[in-house]
Amino acid sequence: MKVCVVSDSHDRASVLAQAVGEGRAAGAEAVIHCGDLIGAQTILAALEHGLPVHLIHGNNIGDAQATHGQARKSADAAARGAGGVLHYHGAEARLELGGRRIFVVHYDHYGYAMACTGEWDLVCCGHSHRAEARRVPDVKGGTSWLVNPGTVAGLAAPCTWVLADLAAMTFDVRELDPARSP
Repeated sequence: MKVCVVSDSHDRASVLAQAVGEGRAAGAEAVIHCGDLIGAQTILAALEHGLPVHLIHGNNIGDAQATHGQARKSADAAARGAGGVLHYHGAEARLELGGRRIFVVHYDHYGYAMACTGEWDLVCCGHSHRAEARRVPDVKGGTSWLVNPGTVAGLAAPCTWVLADLAAMTFDVRELDPARSP
């Protein structure tokens, strides 16, 4: 299973939708958003690509009540066969996708700590606006993957996202050309 991992969209709906569209074209079956979406309307264009989106809020929460309401509307639309669905998890998410245990949190230092526990195959985080994918030694003598997709909004950094292949456990940091966003 492939997943589009994004973070720190900061109300930039067009680049978020562009990353999700590129992810879908590359075979992604779901989206993980590691926080700082801000406005609930920011996700709407990305949802048009029909992929389920797992979203946490980050430190720039925006209107959490509106985001939760948008998730309810999206779930209702999906139940009617109208495409993807938004899953709003709050501050963090515990997911199982493609047979992998995944923890999602906004803060990169918290993400590192969770990767060190050895409880997760993959920990996704954001906040730093620096894209990276690396193995982290854990307390159980193994390693866990820590993936930070950077900032899809391109704030003080390139516009980046990650295509994760959960079967192969490979993580490709991809850069967007914001001039091509819708």
